[in-house]
Amino acid sequence: MRVGCPKEIKNHEYRVGLTPGAVREYVAHGHEVLIEAKAGAGIGADDDAYRAAGARILGTAKDVFDRADMVVKVKEPQPQEWAQLREGQILYTYLHLAPDPEQTKGLLESGVTAVAYETVTDERGGLPLLAPMSEVAGRLAIQAGATALQKANGGRGILLGGVPGVLPAKVAVIGGGVVGLHAAKMAVGLGADVTIIDRSLPRLRQLDDIFNGRVHTRYSTIDALEEEVFAADLVIGAVLIPGAAAPKLVTREMLSGMKAGAVMVDVAIDQGGCFETSHATTHSDPTYEVDGIVHYCVANMPGAVPVTSAHALNNATLHYGLALADRGLRAIAEDKHLRNGLNVHRGRIANAAVADALGYEVHAPEKLLAVA
Repeated sequence: MRVGCPKEIKNHEYRVGLTPGAVREYVAHGHEVLIEAKAGAGIGADDDAYRAAGARILGTAKDVFDRADMVVKVKEPQPQEWAQLREGQILYTYLHLAPDPEQTKGLLESGVTAVAYETVTDERGGLPLLAPMSEVAGRLAIQAGATALQKANGGRGILLGGVPGVLPAKVAVIGGGVVGLHAAKMAVGLGADVTIIDRSLPRLRQLDDIFNGRVHTRYSTIDALEEEVFAADLVIGAVLIPGAAAPKLVTREMLSGMKAGAVMVDVAIDQGGCFETSHATTHSDPTYEVDGIVHYCVANMPGAVPVTSAHALNNATLHYGLALADRGLRAIAEDKHLRNGLNVHRGRIANAAVADALGYEVHAPEKLLAVA
């Protein structure tokens, strides 16, 4: 199979879908790998590194899209990219379709088979291709929040960990999954006073054991959420419903009860955000203020640390990517975890959460692939 990797074009996105190390693996499996010139520049991998790994370097993204049987990316295709996709081609990348009707329409019209990293599952019911970027984003959320809390950046002027004689900042983490866990680890490491809010009692027990009393855990009710958000200097939105739009847990009305200059970091923004006042921002203009509350809602947070992120992502995506390259649609048909990753196939929606969010009819992947 011809496996293509174009350069990412989203604002300040420096990651790359295939590292030179991943290219070597595809080549070892007998595949031809096509890389757009300078696709790896953001992680310090020049074209010669890709050539040494066995890839062919092509001059433009159009060359890659035109020739590739499978396109491997990092972020969701932009309008000029989905316009170049075609029926019979496999797209393997993050999609986050639920809050993005325009991209969904573009993919449906292209006829492409789109496998979304964020809905591929594993034997334990986890999301193995989302997890590494959730780990990065959770840790970055605390760095970003700590910076935004500085007075010059519009925040309250509080040092996250405090100093002897001065209390540390209060951090409320909404959601105890992978993002929430790693955000809490970073915040605790900096000395903050951290509370994790979640609706799963088993998960709260697990978190309590992990942190050995160094964080507070609270079951999520309306009262508990309000109390913690109102008391917090920094709120991390870390809620995920796989494939679906994130629930709006912090309302506009709640902002009036928060401390002036408090910061909210919405890591769920790729899925529409879990704060009512969230809208996607970029690394070049990451924050904005609503009712005196600073919002950080960058939609590709891990792109800020592309060397770490790209290698972590490739470690996770390689196994499934090789299966797709080796067996094509049969890999999806034969593997329930890849079937869970199938979001779009030849003009049909194959993911129930996406269909529900956007008002489309859902089609069972098994049936779509049986008639392909």
